[in-house]
Amino acid sequence: MPHSLFISDLHLSAAHPRSAEMFLDFASKLAPQAEALYILGDLFEYWAGDDDLTDPFHQTICATLHALDVRNTAIIIMHGNRDFLMDEQLAAACHATLLPDPTLLDLYGTPTLLTHGDALCTDDAAYQQFRNTVRSADWREQFLAQPLAQRKAQIEQLRAQSEAQKRSKQMSLMDVNVDAVNDLLRQHRYPRLIHGHTHRPATHLHHVDGRTCKRFVLGDWDEGKASILRCDAQGCAVLNFK
Repeated sequence: MPHSLFISDLHLSAAHPRSAEMFLDFASKLAPQAEALYILGDLFEYWAGDDDLTDPFHQTICATLHALDVRNTAIIIMHGNRDFLMDEQLAAACHATLLPDPTLLDLYGTPTLLTHGDALCTDDAAYQQFRNTVRSADWREQFLAQPLAQRKAQIEQLRAQSEAQKRSKQMSLMDVNVDAVNDLLRQHRYPRLIHGHTHRPATHLHHVDGRTCKRFVLGDWDEGKASILRCDAQGCAVLNFK
């Protein structure tokens, strides 16, 4: 049956070979059966700019996605909070389409809204302020004007600060805000919702204005197993790939 696969939060990097091995295995066995592969953010641990495409690890990942596209699995990538600097050079290298966040599509007859998910974590005011800053055109232009090595050093520093801050934050701050989810569903006329980011895979029901909407949360690939959502005309189901 025609179907599409949804993944997110792979956090791929040469420093974490297990997740990379799983991705390559997934790309050779499961992904070629799908009409489309949607990557809803954080494909990479971080992305410092498209001039980092010469890195051998990045070349391997892009070549793998390119090969899937050649085998008629469309590759659709959405920015995450770690790799929001991915741009057209990366898309061309991977033969991928970059998808705006959020995007509403007709998925086998069911209106389905796709988002990375970090914009829904509105209880974390400090993160939302940071997100707005780094997504601005001015910040992006100034950051990308720096040498690649300098950008990577800054990202490593920001990641260290983020990990330290997480240890002092309440867990609820790093999850989505239900009112923000309901507002998004209302804005897009009550679709099904698929997102990642929180690393809390689950299926939720939202009752909004007398309508019931399903929300699928994708899991991460950080603990030796891959969280995958398979959707077709009959609905969506979670696959665990090891």
